[in-house]
Amino acid sequence: MSKKGKAIVAISSVLLVILIVWAVTNIPNGPQNEPAPLDQRVVSFDGNTISQEKDGRILWTIKAEDIEMDIDTKNASLTNVKATFNFEDGRTVELTAPKATYEDKTHHLIVVNGVAGKSSDGGKFSCQEVEWLPAEDTLAMKGDARLEYEKEHVKATADRIESSNGFKKFKAVGGAHFEKGN
Repeated sequence: MSKKGKAIVAISSVLLVILIVWAVTNIPNGPQNEPAPLDQRVVSFDGNTISQEKDGRILWTIKAEDIEMDIDTKNASLTNVKATFNFEDGRTVELTAPKATYEDKTHHLIVVNGVAGKSSDGGKFSCQEVEWLPAEDTLAMKGDARLEYEKEHVKATADRIESSNGFKKFKAVGGAHFEKGN
């Protein structure tokens, strides 16, 4: 091979090595594992309780199988819940449901996905959703709401039934039907 041919092979080899080194060092990095955004920091609890208190009296308590709470807002999603609402006259209402949500800033609580319950004075309840309205200290049963007191022979159904005293007295709204007596 001539000197000119050897020089072309040597230059080509050097250029090939430079091209390979450049290609290897400039390979783009894969996607980086970035930390979760700060606005979505969540902590999970198994078998825990939350409650609301007003003027030294516990208004309600919820026991849940699982609770997921946003660390910053203190809002919570609860699974497999048992809620107990306490009223000034000593009566209680106990509710069970698959899910509930709680907003800490407003103390707004919603128990959802088919709610069943009973009161300490013999009432039985069922509905799709129960909402705690903290400004009025009122429970509102929504969606196919049913209320029954066997002892007093009272039955009520409505789209919405609400009460601020554990359903001793209540208001039924939308498609209301009442039965009283035998």
